[in-house]
Amino acid sequence: MGEMRKGIMPMKKLLLINCSPVRNGATAEIVHMAQEGLSAAFETKAVCIDDYSIALCKGCRSCHQTAACVMQDGAQELLSEMAWADVILCVAPSYWADVPGQFKVFIDRCTPWCNTHEPYATIGSGKAGYAIALRTGPSMRECQRLLDTLSHFYGHLEVDTRGTLGLCQVENRDDALGRREEILRFCEDIVSREKQ
Repeated sequence: MGEMRKGIMPMKKLLLINCSPVRNGATAEIVHMAQEGLSAAFETKAVCIDDYSIALCKGCRSCHQTAACVMQDGAQELLSEMAWADVILCVAPSYWADVPGQFKVFIDRCTPWCNTHEPYATIGSGKAGYAIALRTGPSMRECQRLLDTLSHFYGHLEVDTRGTLGLCQVENRDDALGRREEILRFCEDIVSREKQ
């Protein structure tokens, strides 16, 4: 947290990531509702994976020696946004039972920040992670698979996963709007946990 000014602690910074390349669909609507539910308690910023041009990982493994990627593009830009945040909320739709390919490409490019090898880069310590997964079908098992992917990703960046929400039978923006109360309750849980 930052320094106190006039006896008031600054607001924590919260980054919402739309993990879908679709800027106006159900995932974007959920990001919008979550930002609305969180903006009174946090300084918020919302981004979309499609805001960034991120090349495929070359698999060269140079980063295992240098803790830096040989390519410079949107991956570093998005990681900079994550470094800015105290709290990260990823919202991901199911694309064939996992995160969208565009977001998976980003995860692959985060290898220099992965704590499974030395040296590794860091986005900072003490960050909290939350995730929302959505899918069109009725099985929560598929949502759980996405939530596990996001939690695994957070773990290797040393982001503490503190809460997840799975939403089934969400195909479009109207379906997302129908889940508004559930999403806002999840946001209330985030606010409550992060005040502690």
